[in-house]
Amino acid sequence: MSPMDFVDNNDDDSGVQRYKQFERLESLALADKKRKAQWPPEGTAFKKAREDDDISGAAIAEMMELLDNGKRRRRSRKVKKRGRRKGSKNKLNPQLTRMMGDATLHYACGRYDQAIGVSHEVIRLAPNLPDPYHTLGLVYESLKDYKKATGFYMIAAHLNPKDSSLWKRLFTWSIEQHDIGQAGYCLSKAITADPKDITLRSHRALLYVELGDYQKAAVAYEQVHQLCPENIDALKTAAKFYQRCRQKEFSDRSIRILEDYLKSQPNEASVVDLLAALLMETKDHDRALQHIFDHAQVVESGKDLPLKLKIKAGICHVHLGNIEGAQDFFNDLKLENASEHADLVIEVATSLMGLGHYSSALNYLLMLEANSGNENGLLYLKIARCYESLKERLRSILFFSKALETLQDNVDARVDLASLLLEEGKEDEAISLLSPPKDSESGEEHSEKSNRWWIDKRIKLKLCNIYWNKGMLEDFVGAIFPLIRESLYVATLRQKGKSKKRLSRRVLLERVGKLHNQEKDNNVFRGFRPIATPSDLLKAARAKRLLQKKAIEKEKRKAEALACGMDWLSDDSDNEPQEANKDPPLGNVLNVEEHHQLIIDLCKALASLQRYWEALEIVNLTLRLAHSALSASKKEELRSLGAQMAYNATDPKHGFDCVKYIVQQHPYSVAAWNCYYKVISRLESRDTRHCKFIRGMQGKLADCVPPILIAGHQFTVFSHHQDAARKYLEAYKLLPENPLVNLCAGTALINLALGFRLQNKHQCVAQGLAFLYNNLRICESSQESLYNIARAFHHVGLVTLAALYYEKVLASSERDYPIPKLPNEVPDGIMENHKPGYCNLRREAAYNLHLIYKKCGALDLARQVLRDHCAL
Repeated sequence: MSPMDFVDNNDDDSGVQRYKQFERLESLALADKKRKAQWPPEGTAFKKAREDDDISGAAIAEMMELLDNGKRRRRSRKVKKRGRRKGSKNKLNPQLTRMMGDATLHYACGRYDQAIGVSHEVIRLAPNLPDPYHTLGLVYESLKDYKKATGFYMIAAHLNPKDSSLWKRLFTWSIEQHDIGQAGYCLSKAITADPKDITLRSHRALLYVELGDYQKAAVAYEQVHQLCPENIDALKTAAKFYQRCRQKEFSDRSIRILEDYLKSQPNEASVVDLLAALLMETKDHDRALQHIFDHAQVVESGKDLPLKLKIKAGICHVHLGNIEGAQDFFNDLKLENASEHADLVIEVATSLMGLGHYSSALNYLLMLEANSGNENGLLYLKIARCYESLKERLRSILFFSKALETLQDNVDARVDLASLLLEEGKEDEAISLLSPPKDSESGEEHSEKSNRWWIDKRIKLKLCNIYWNKGMLEDFVGAIFPLIRESLYVATLRQKGKSKKRLSRRVLLERVGKLHNQEKDNNVFRGFRPIATPSDLLKAARAKRLLQKKAIEKEKRKAEALACGMDWLSDDSDNEPQEANKDPPLGNVLNVEEHHQLIIDLCKALASLQRYWEALEIVNLTLRLAHSALSASKKEELRSLGAQMAYNATDPKHGFDCVKYIVQQHPYSVAAWNCYYKVISRLESRDTRHCKFIRGMQGKLADCVPPILIAGHQFTVFSHHQDAARKYLEAYKLLPENPLVNLCAGTALINLALGFRLQNKHQCVAQGLAFLYNNLRICESSQESLYNIARAFHHVGLVTLAALYYEKVLASSERDYPIPKLPNEVPDGIMENHKPGYCNLRREAAYNLHLIYKKCGALDLARQVLRDHCAL
């Protein structure tokens, strides 16, 4: 109240009465002085004197009150009580009271600087009073400095924790500032201050819902209903959230609280409807039907059940197998009112579809289709699925197309429609349906408007299946190869870091931010425990420890680098690759049987397109990552494909494991050893894996000739003819009648005879020629054996004999033989289309014979031989 109000309200009567009161007070004061002068009074008890003392003290207090306030007050008519007046023992200093009043007055008049100064002085004199902090909060709120206002309000609230209004205001501000931890703290304090406030408990429930903690949200809503039994919505919400916990105990709890409520309030139809819905979700249709019938008995006579309860009763009858009884409850749904109860019609149709009654479901859906527009895509989708189940493909295709006009991003609908189009033989339409739109690469604007359905793995897999069946290998590889390669690459990174998953610093800081409020500003109160799920808090605690460990390791590395005189380069982990943490395009491609065949088809397509290196990469990654998931037949097929890739690739080092496996599975197969030798013979340098493998095979299979021959060939390549001859002779002991063994042994001995350290060269040449003549005998004087003997004579300088045998080669002919294939290898059309005569040695023999003639000076004979046998 303004002091001027007191002046304006005084009149003449009040002045006269105040003058009379002053005269009375003066007389009382004089009488009091006389009594004190006669102390102690004669013949008066001590108790009486004390009563007079009290009267005089009351009079003086009344006079002082009048003088201080300057205002007329009426004396209280209440009987004065003896003794000390009840109240706080620590009465507030009047000076502080006046100062607080001045601060409030300054704030009300807008003098904020004076209000702040006076409030600070009060806080200095009495720091435990909440009022000055509250005043400062009001001042800074008016100055729009919400940070300081929040701090002072927080102090005032802690000094006066029973004031729920302060906690409510702080809670509102915390929500506006997105400080969930502080909001939860203030909300808990407000509920403690005012435990009967339903609004506060509702806010707490909403916080739990936002954080996904449905159990605590359900408990909070149940508490709201306990405080306010009339709030049925809180009870129903609690039941719904108990059901969302997806645990049997909470599901039973949701049903139990609704049943308990119906015991006292059986007329509440909405509760019965929710209870029946929850029981139907748990497949307890008998119990749901019983509650509906119990409610029907309680309802007044002549009053029908609500339509929702009727529909639920009919659905329960359908699930219980009583179709005729269900139809009685569905009779209220007619063509005329179908659009008014569209949700109930959809519910009935969905239930019938789930139980396989597609004809009945279609009748209800068509009732809605007749009254709805062309924008109801979900309705068209359900109709299309009914027609699909009824084997009416044309009608199903029609309604799927209508549904996709509004539901363009529905992947399931596109895949189903594509399958129907393929059944009708419309492959081109199916490809067009699944292919990305032409403007898909135009920019980010289109990406924001659409969910980019064309990058979904189901779309790509369906499209790849169409390409493969149509033989469109290039399109098939272009669609599926990036997905499989990226999925295998991510699986490789995860396998490398399987023992410890590495997270970036950014992710760790985000998790720690849930544990503590990471604010840059220095607030008065910090570190409120956030309202979060236990799993999030556990992750945040682990992330905090990991960040501390990384910081310590970083400091150690920095100290070591500086001690060695090296420049320190910070390795910011925010730049770490995150490929291992992202989801692969095809999910867990290695654990799906369907994807295994897709990988094999991809390798075959890459081989057909002669992309051998990429095919080898896919084969090796799959065999290494999915060794336990692949079946034996799939492994065999992949390794066979890998061997073929290595056989044809220019750099076969990555296919060594595949050809090695083929040889291990077929150790006595000449074709397998031919493939193996072709692969290792094209390696640029000696591979230690090959040497180790050949030694192992010779030790395991003592009667196996191919590894012995290959070892001899390797010695021959490096001009170790003595070691080569020893290996070939070992093979000769095992297969004395083998033409290849005799040929190799003969050539090794002849090469050995041409060395400088051998003393009995003639004997060695004779032994070598003996093996070659043995080869001639076994091959029945074939063109190849004759050429080998001629080449041997030519090599040692017996040109007369060499010319004789070259002429025999020219006089003979050789038929073509097929090139050896790998086990399970598909014949290659390119290799099969050789020109006739690719096994004939006449050109080689004629060329060597012309060299002999030319060296001997018979140039005419040399030209004649070239003209007859080597001219095009």
